[in-house]
Amino acid sequence: MLRTLGLVALGLAVAEAFAPTLSALPRRSAVSSMRMSASTDVTTAGKINYLIELDSPKVATMMEIAPGDKQVLCRCWKSGIFPNCDGKHVEHNKATGDNVGPLIVSVKKED
Repeated sequence: MLRTLGLVALGLAVAEAFAPTLSALPRRSAVSSMRMSASTDVTTAGKINYLIELDSPKVATMMEIAPGDKQVLCRCWKSGIFPNCDGKHVEHNKATGDNVGPLIVSVKKED
């Protein structure tokens, strides 16, 4: 109990010491904070995959990319050519106000 109280006191002392610095930092808006917590809190997230390999316990894709090539990969889980992007995220973004887009991976050509 005394150890816990000591740690709390230490925490308060540190917080007081940094209060001027912390108060000068820009504050997030309530909406920004809600978005951040909703996107990072896995316990409140809903299902996102309704199309791809639904019988599989986990969807994992491996691909080789040749030097000089690039791949445009789906991150919205709505593509009809998954794992490649077919642009369905554009419809999704318009309908929901989301901002999801593809992952673009390229490999430099060997000299």
